[in-house]
Amino acid sequence: MYRHYGLFIDGAWRPAAGGAVREVLDPASEDILGWIPVAAAADLDAALASAQAGFELWRRTSPWDRAAVLRKAADLIRSREQEIGRLMSQETGKPLAQACGETRDAADQFEWYAGETQRIYGQTIESRLPQVRMQIRHEPVGVVAAFSAWNFPALLPSRKIGAALGAGCSIIVKPASEAAGSCMAVVQALADAGCPAGVVNVVTGDSRFISEYLVRSPAVAKISLTGSSAVGRQLLQLAADGIKRVSMELGGHAPVLVFEDADVAYAAEQCARFKYRNAGQVCASPSRFYVHERIYPAFCDRFAQVARSLKVGSGLDPATEVGPLANRRGLEHTQRLVADALERGSRLLAGGARPAHLPGTKGYFFAPTALADVPQDALIMRQEPFGPVAPIAPFATFDEAIALANSTEYGLASYLFSQSLTTATLASEAIKAGMVGINELAIASAEMPFGGVGASGMGREGGPLGIRDYLEAKFVKTRLL
Repeated sequence: MYRHYGLFIDGAWRPAAGGAVREVLDPASEDILGWIPVAAAADLDAALASAQAGFELWRRTSPWDRAAVLRKAADLIRSREQEIGRLMSQETGKPLAQACGETRDAADQFEWYAGETQRIYGQTIESRLPQVRMQIRHEPVGVVAAFSAWNFPALLPSRKIGAALGAGCSIIVKPASEAAGSCMAVVQALADAGCPAGVVNVVTGDSRFISEYLVRSPAVAKISLTGSSAVGRQLLQLAADGIKRVSMELGGHAPVLVFEDADVAYAAEQCARFKYRNAGQVCASPSRFYVHERIYPAFCDRFAQVARSLKVGSGLDPATEVGPLANRRGLEHTQRLVADALERGSRLLAGGARPAHLPGTKGYFFAPTALADVPQDALIMRQEPFGPVAPIAPFATFDEAIALANSTEYGLASYLFSQSLTTATLASEAIKAGMVGINELAIASAEMPFGGVGASGMGREGGPLGIRDYLEAKFVKTRLL
């Protein structure tokens, strides 16, 4: 599958210096899809040298010329939607329609940042003295090391690449080994769009080795990570030694508050369909459902109906709505969370095991699962599920709902359903999270700032804030003689 790709360094695809490779599995069949290179130190040194040279060229490139490359890349990605989507579906198990949708979302990132490239505005400050002029200008921070996750293997790196290139930085991207091909396809589109050699580089292989090597390098000025909170803490410690800029989109465990005056049928339908998108492997996925006790039974019934109705199967089957989990560790984690919740008295409303209609035992499949009456001490209420399991519990008062929403260390996304402007406003202000959706679960697109607080990270990707983490402010004061 990856015979046309590899490591992308200085504008060309190449194997690892030592020839080492790592297999990539199809999560629906557990068959080998192909092999990706495992970068050695010599490869990383080459990527760093390439990125340094690329930065010196790209930082002097006109914003209008940079924008033209990004727009052309967006057009090429859209024209290759089916090809990239199919590759992504094979790597991740994601239903083909969702994979193609993600490909379009990745293209949107480049189109958005093409516009932001032309809107990097400085500022003039009025002086108290007539012979003095004061200005603030924004300059690219330098070489960026970016690490992305496997759950959105085209979108996540595109957010980072688009922002970095728009700002005038060069970048070294390390995609997740489970789904590196999607990122490679995006980078190929950039190359075909005329992005100069060295501006974008891709390395694959051992995550710990690569991240430590790149973060410790004096050539790297900024780190961007999408990953777990545990990995974020490790990279923050490494970045502190070099006093490097960081932006991190880490784990999440998004609460959903369904208040008494909500449209319960609408809320349950929307929550169930969004919860199981990408088999629940979404950092901003609604993942803890707290429902007012008066409408709790109706919500649980409708949620379970939707869960049971979803078609589970291979992502390449057009009828599939929920594919397999992306890897075995995700499947085993999901199984542990369900077993723990049931042991603590939760009620199984739907799912709970591998779908009975699927033949054999191959593939990391787990049926869309809904659990009711889940106690707060259950693991699934405290640990990020990242799987197709929805825990539901009742609440009685507004204050109780807010306390439940804020009961974890995470603060990425949050959601609430209410037809009261007062309730919605007060709840959105009281919830500790970087993003709040009110009667709405689709809160991620190129024009929206994406990011969290607390253990969910720092910085924002996308929207009018997304390019800021790739720029340094420089103050210039001039005295006229």
